[in-house]
Amino acid sequence: MSKKRVVIAGMGFGGLRAAKALSGSDVELIMIDRNNYHLFQPLLYQVATAGLEEEAVAYPLRALTRRWRGSSFMLAEISSVDLDGKRVLTDAGPVKYDYLVVAAGSRTNYFGMESVAAHAFDLKRLDQAEDLRNHILLMFEHASRETDSHRRSALLTFVIVGGGPTGVEFAGALRELIVYVLSQDHPTISAAETRIVLVEAADSLLTAMPADLRKYACEKLQSMGVEVLLDSRVVGATAESVELFGGTVISSHTLFWSAGVAAAELAGYLKGVERGVAGRIVVQPDLTLLNYPEVFVVGDMACCYEEGVPLPMMAPVASQQGDYAARMILARERGGALPPFHYFDKGSMATIGKSSAVAAAAGFKFRGYVAWLAWLLLHLYYLIGFRNRLVVMMNWTYAYWFQERQVRLITAKKRRAVSV
Repeated sequence: MSKKRVVIAGMGFGGLRAAKALSGSDVELIMIDRNNYHLFQPLLYQVATAGLEEEAVAYPLRALTRRWRGSSFMLAEISSVDLDGKRVLTDAGPVKYDYLVVAAGSRTNYFGMESVAAHAFDLKRLDQAEDLRNHILLMFEHASRETDSHRRSALLTFVIVGGGPTGVEFAGALRELIVYVLSQDHPTISAAETRIVLVEAADSLLTAMPADLRKYACEKLQSMGVEVLLDSRVVGATAESVELFGGTVISSHTLFWSAGVAAAELAGYLKGVERGVAGRIVVQPDLTLLNYPEVFVVGDMACCYEEGVPLPMMAPVASQQGDYAARMILARERGGALPPFHYFDKGSMATIGKSSAVAAAAGFKFRGYVAWLAWLLLHLYYLIGFRNRLVVMMNWTYAYWFQERQVRLITAKKRRAVSV
């Protein structure tokens, strides 16, 4: 009797956990991704702010498959899914499946604002982090020789949209890069000349956190020199300006967007399925598609309701769902089943700067150095590969003691829609 074939589409956090749980079992496992590496997205902002090398936050997928019995990897772009024919259609040819785990993640959601999409940077891919780092370093290079005061100010103004963990962490890291490194590299530019504006539509940052931690994060960023604009939202952008609702215009050549995500494009390739908010695919309590019990959708693509509310698009949700989908497949192959999926919220955390973070877990709240240390250890734990952990730890240690960022390399001089 031939083994059942399980195909995993996408190797983010959900796909990786599903693959790990299925590896070595009595199934044929095929993993498909457009990239040949797993990307640890929570640390992408540190690549963008010259704190880490690109390869420190990525791990080659074939290095995993060679250790996992019965598994193989395919580098391919998925163009469609034939649900009735049980086939994944890719640019490398069709792939048949007995079970399919769809885990393609998310894309940036600009909420239909084409001007913002055209001019904003985001952090979903490895090349985007390098692109943003190049841009930040180039802004200082051009500002150092700019004689027009208005233009110089615009080059040194950085607008960040979204007060969630990514926006807060990027704002803090960028401020430290400017104060401790770039203002030293460029003697003609003082840190006081630069401006970082964090724009959030809600009335507080880190809305998933307890109120006192939200207040602490806001006050900490402000004490570092970050301007925090609450109850504000961006409605448009040009190459040299950002427009806020109400008519305020901020002169800036740099707009970083972290204010929303939507299901990946692959969600649109699944025809005849129900979709929820942000284009996410509505799934059954066991994470399968209605009428297609062999197809599981996990992570950011899945619209899974608990107590009438869809689960957040976060890495912990994706990881738990990927693990659940794998265990459900194995249970079915043994003639059993599992109870409906239930997300166990382990808490949330965000780092603000050196020795400063906020964390809430299991009814406990932490802030400052203890939360920062917990954040470091947790991210090191979830990184894949001993080398990556070692490199990241060494970079963090060096930065902590010497206030230095080593990866200040401009690897491309192309700047998107910016004229200087």
